Amino acid sequence: MSESTVIPGDKIASIEEYESGHNTFDDGDMVRASTVGEKILDKSTRVASVKHPRLLSIPRVGDIVTGTVVAVMSSMIAVSIDYINGKPTTSKVECVCSTRNIRRKNIALANDIVTLKILNHLNGTIHATIDESQLGVLFTKCRKCGGKVVPMRDAIKCTECAWIDERKLSSNFGNGDFVHLRD
Repeated sequence: MSESTVIPGDKIASIEEYESGHNTFDDGDMVRASTVGEKILDKSTRVASVKHPRLLSIPRVGDIVTGTVVAVMSSMIAVSIDYINGKPTTSKVECVCSTRNIRRKNIALANDIVTLKILNHLNGTIHATIDESQLGVLFTKCRKCGGKVVPMRDAIKCTECAWIDERKLSSNFGNGDFVHLRD
């Protein structure tokens, strides 16, 4: 490996000298690599980035991501990102979304498909929000019988067993081509 080759977590530059660029993150002290590649320090723009041999899709602040809920904790959910701004990604990067301030029993459950907005990259973790109306659950199934569900105001109802469950539904619930992948 050459001197300019970095791996995830390697220090690239101090945040006093350079800003975080493509395939990097700011840990509050240093700019660090988020992927394997060659470090690039642009002295004119003062931006540190990493050039990866293949394009790795890391969402940026403000991007809208769609993915599958992989873990549900008491105050957050973890989501495996499948789409960034509507474009498929194979990087399988995960983000976390705080659900602490949302007053619902179930925001989303494991295997639900959700859409989120990226808030920031902090300490190597991608943080997202689900607070806006177009954000939330796009597709889910009944947790009792696995049947199809239909929206009812701010809940869902199973068409087979009539189970009603709370979720933070997106204004786009049930719309989208990706829904057919899971049927």
